[in-house]
Amino acid sequence: MRVLGLSLMLSAVLFVLLWTGVGLVLTQTSLFQIGWLEAAIDILGGLATAVLTFLLFPAVASTTAGFFLDSVAEAVESRHYPAQGPARRQSMAEIMLTSVRFLGILIALNLVVLVFLPFAPIFPFVFYGVNGYLLGREYFELVALRRIEPGQAKTLRRGNRIAVLAAGVIIAFLFTLPIVNLAAPIIGTAAMVHVFERLRHPSDF
Repeated sequence: MRVLGLSLMLSAVLFVLLWTGVGLVLTQTSLFQIGWLEAAIDILGGLATAVLTFLLFPAVASTTAGFFLDSVAEAVESRHYPAQGPARRQSMAEIMLTSVRFLGILIALNLVVLVFLPFAPIFPFVFYGVNGYLLGREYFELVALRRIEPGQAKTLRRGNRIAVLAAGVIIAFLFTLPIVNLAAPIIGTAAMVHVFERLRHPSDF
């Protein structure tokens, strides 16, 4: 409940900041070199701000909330996997490297998503596919690095791409549901703990 309260407050503040930031970007800079697309965004104004905020919120909120989601994973492990013992300690260098690498992927892939914005029939598939990959990867590593080394986590994730992607798509969908999206980081973390344990010890399930 403590983490849920923090998540709700953080998500609300983050949404306002993201809304304001996107609005400033749209009014002060040129996002696209394509004339008709730039003109359309300028005309839409507030609607464009709402759409872009909606699109960027899942990845940004998830990344920011990651600072205190470790306690969610710990709570799930304590209740469902009490025999595991203390979690592995991560060095600051490891945490920073993982965060920077993920941030680079997040920015690059969400720029790709924006390119598909005008193409309504295929956009939902691109949006959920890209964010499913991003969120699946982030939440899996958040949980996995508590128990195994980075190299092992990478190998396990790559060997179970479909399962991790499917979990990520579900988390991305939760982020698009009003009200539910405020608790999505907590739900995603708790669910990914179970996904990780099933992938790591399939014979136990």
